[in-house]
Amino acid sequence: MEYRKLLGAGLNVPALTFGTATFGGSDEFFKKWGATDVKEATRLIDICLEHGVNFFDTANVYSAGLAEEILGEAMKEKRSRSLISTKATFPMGEGPNDYGSSRMSLVKACEDSLRRLKTDTIDLYYMHGFDARTPVEETLHALDDLVSSGKIRYIGCSNFSGWHLMKSLSVSERYGWSKYVAHQVYYSLVGRELEWELMPLSLDQKVSNIIWSPMAGGALSGKITRKNPPAPGSRSANMDFVVSAKSEHLFNVVDVLHEIAQETGKSVPQVALNWVLNKPSVGSIVIGARNEEQLVQNFGAVGWKLSEAQVAKLDKVSETKPIYPYWHQRGFPMLGH
Repeated sequence: MEYRKLLGAGLNVPALTFGTATFGGSDEFFKKWGATDVKEATRLIDICLEHGVNFFDTANVYSAGLAEEILGEAMKEKRSRSLISTKATFPMGEGPNDYGSSRMSLVKACEDSLRRLKTDTIDLYYMHGFDARTPVEETLHALDDLVSSGKIRYIGCSNFSGWHLMKSLSVSERYGWSKYVAHQVYYSLVGRELEWELMPLSLDQKVSNIIWSPMAGGALSGKITRKNPPAPGSRSANMDFVVSAKSEHLFNVVDVLHEIAQETGKSVPQVALNWVLNKPSVGSIVIGARNEEQLVQNFGAVGWKLSEAQVAKLDKVSETKPIYPYWHQRGFPMLGH
């Protein structure tokens, strides 16, 4: 397995991170992702460690805490060999302080996650989204205190806008507090908005991007084609907020993925993951799997590179016109791309 040092930090992470959104399946939304139990999770974690994948990502809202519980139970003696990241901010109850990034909410959320994960320390703690109702100073001071207390080691954010991240980094620098070293974001061949502002920001400010849904919710699995649309009610059919599973743009990208998969002798998912993995600022990509076969196939995305011609072909077919002001900025060479 390839390991990469996070930009702006000393932490080494594997190029692939195992995501646990498939653990639990406590409601209809997460059941479509998976319902992995403790026994199955233990086996998948063992396979990951055998292949050098020692980073496991979860969130308190995944199956209302059940994913964290299953991960904690499955890790047990393996904890010292592993890295765990989890997230807070989204609602975990009906109370007025059961969500958000206030000091009160974060301290409780962190302690609850530690208990469910059966661990003393969270290696990377993400704000799952930006809380516009809480002062950035309050959030970052609370996180810095959690770092000082040893309950978390590094902090990250997820799904932030450029100004959310930049303001947070500025506040951390002003007060000498822990800063976000990772930004977990969506990026795929059919979702390249990351490149417009967040990727240049990450490179400039040294914040690694950890990629979620690099296969666009399964739309780039190779199973979905013009002749084989997703089944009604399936996860891919319900991921239109990521990419329409019926769009011509998606089918054009999938056509090229199949061509390059034949050229390289790799699978369509391996090609799609490799393209993401070798883009600037990418520290690790989060992969999920319902079974051993899917998991092991994902490992084949590492250890090789697409040719320059193949990358260019995928870049071209997947390109979309950026929104303003990015299309305007592209016309000025002194601004860079």
